[in-house]
Amino acid sequence: MSASVLTTAAAAAGTGTVSSGWSWYIIALIVLNLGGCLWLIWWTGRRRPGDPSATDTSHIWDGDLTEYNKPMPRWWINLFYLTIIFTVGYLVWYPGFGAFAGTSKWTSAIEHDAEKAKQDKKLEAAFAPYAGKAIDAIAQDERAVKLGRAIFANNCATCHGSSAQGAIGYPNLTDKIWHWGGTPDQILETVLNGRQAAMPGWQDALGGPQGVTEVAVYLQSLRGERVDAGLARAGELKYAGICVSCHGVDGKGNQALGAPNLTDDYWLYGDSIAAIQESIAKGRNGAMPAHLPIIGETRARLVAAYVWSLTHKPGELAQAEAPAPEATAEATDATAADATSVDATAADATTTDAATPAAETTEAPTTDASSSPEASPATK
Repeated sequence: MSASVLTTAAAAAGTGTVSSGWSWYIIALIVLNLGGCLWLIWWTGRRRPGDPSATDTSHIWDGDLTEYNKPMPRWWINLFYLTIIFTVGYLVWYPGFGAFAGTSKWTSAIEHDAEKAKQDKKLEAAFAPYAGKAIDAIAQDERAVKLGRAIFANNCATCHGSSAQGAIGYPNLTDKIWHWGGTPDQILETVLNGRQAAMPGWQDALGGPQGVTEVAVYLQSLRGERVDAGLARAGELKYAGICVSCHGVDGKGNQALGAPNLTDDYWLYGDSIAAIQESIAKGRNGAMPAHLPIIGETRARLVAAYVWSLTHKPGELAQAEAPAPEATAEATDATAADATSVDATAADATTTDAATPAAETTEAPTTDASSSPEASPATK
């Protein structure tokens, strides 16, 4: 019993959370247990007047079976006393006697921090060869990719899945659709600093549920679905007044804003008409937490390299991801030219509300912010 009390007391005191009342309660238990042990050893081990000698007996069975009254050996009794002395020394050296910290000043928190520091040094040594290296270069190292996969499994799989294929509201990282950009540097930026997407609800600005339905039908038409032509035309006018500022005239989005391409078949929140209507009416808010303070820069690089490797063959250069400057300039000019051709009347009627994008179910990356340490990089 005393050993159990001692263990419990040491554990409680080691955390540094013992209140004054509990401290006195623990002290009383320890003193009573140690005093009780001392008295019990002394009382059972002493010889009383009239006790038979070690060779005397008062019980005989079957003529030759006898019972003797032999006390415990002295060495055995002394071991009990030594155990009690050890207990007292333990309580002097370690915390356990109530709130008394012990002369060693040991705490479980200090031991944890020391062990963590030792293990962190081992991790730093393992990750040191990859510090500051380019993502596409790291992705060509088989060992680095394995390390990145392990880090991904511990920090990112909760949202993106062990296969990195995501789910409704959580981006698929195994295709080449990237809402925030899929170059190595863009992926690293997402992992390090996170992403925050903001898609407001547009039901009121669109004139109610009917306007939401019209825009939803128009979005379906952008990806080649057969839809009601009248609803699509009405939705196109509303789209032109509100949604082009983020998703563009052609609906192909803007990676700088995280505004998704509305013309492909990837819909982060579902591609049913109901899901699209919900996105437009209520909006979406995707939160990708920053992982720099969680796993550090080098481990973030390894994760980014692993994610990049999922859609690139070994040796494939990152430059293939980046559009040529001329092409970017031409695309910008074309978008601006197209924007000027939008029906001025429709634009004037709705421009005052055009601050943020019209919804598409792939609107922006979303992760479960409660996982995180446990939340994982949503890079799409």
